[in-house]
Amino acid sequence: MRKAALLLVLLVGLVAAGCGGSSNEGTVTEPETQTESTAAGGTSECTDAEVPTAREDGGATEPKERLDPEKTYGLVVETNCGTFTITLDQAVAPATAASLVALSKDGFFDSTIFHRIVPGFVIQGGDPTQTGSGGPGYKTVDVPPSDAAYTKGVVAMAKSGAEAPGTSGSQFFVVTGDDVGLPPEYAVVGTVTSGLDVVELIGTQGDPATEQPTRPIVVESVTVEEQ
Repeated sequence: MRKAALLLVLLVGLVAAGCGGSSNEGTVTEPETQTESTAAGGTSECTDAEVPTAREDGGATEPKERLDPEKTYGLVVETNCGTFTITLDQAVAPATAASLVALSKDGFFDSTIFHRIVPGFVIQGGDPTQTGSGGPGYKTVDVPPSDAAYTKGVVAMAKSGAEAPGTSGSQFFVVTGDDVGLPPEYAVVGTVTSGLDVVELIGTQGDPATEQPTRPIVVESVTVEEQ
């Protein structure tokens, strides 16, 4: 039964959430009903890739300053299935948005994988250890609004079941179902504003039974756009 309440051991902080060490970040709980996601648009296939060498957990430094509120920040995620862009929502998640920009500029997400792919639900990545148990070595907290909706294209942060709502490390997920019915527990950091067809394609590259990718889906780079 995949509805296992936010595995304490999948994204940011298995037991300790905290800084460095083997902090498992937890994973989002899958609802009972799933629908298959299909790719739309111009992207039709992924190129072959090998799983990059895993890196150690932690090692990053939490940024002390927020982003410029007068600017719009986008994360351009280049993968072996194509490229998509996440536009960050500073109003809802200022601390997490600043963290993701800092991590991206430091190359933290480069040569990582989507380690969890559940068709019709989410694709999940952001772990340098490639296992689903790693993070940057620190946590941010941006409590999502009570009416937060996790619909297709929404990007949010995974956490362990023991952590408070809105707790984030580096592991993020992109919703691929129309409305997956998650509770307002996960910091909402933005929306895919370009390349949703690529996200949908990645969402088909997983085994529903194991929630594991059926082939390596590699994040080759994440770059920051400022407007």
